[in-house]
Amino acid sequence: MDDVVRIFKALSDETRVRIIKLLEHGELCVCDIVAALGLIQPKVSFHLGVLKNVGLLKDRKQGKWVHYSLDESEMFKRFLLLSVTEKVSGKEIKEDKARLEAFLQYKTEEGNVEPLTGKRIECCRG
Repeated sequence: MDDVVRIFKALSDETRVRIIKLLEHGELCVCDIVAALGLIQPKVSFHLGVLKNVGLLKDRKQGKWVHYSLDESEMFKRFLLLSVTEKVSGKEIKEDKARLEAFLQYKTEEGNVEPLTGKRIECCRG
């Protein structure tokens, strides 16, 4: 019962639901999620940690970069995630996806990003 309560508490935060929604299409690097949400890296990392601690996400390290994906190994969690993400839509989610697509467009093979600001940002490999 405690696990179920912890999962619902984790999903009670809008930012964490937005992260789940972004990850429903596959694995993303932390820098991708930061760009998509328009938030600072420490805040995104905190929310990713909460979701991982309740078993909703899994991570994979590649060099100094961490990539996250949904952990759909348990049937209950899989159905819960499907039911939550199926109901989520709206302007903010569309904006998140648009920012992610724009960010990924500027990502080079080496993982460098030169977004619209013109600043070069080191990021994970594409």
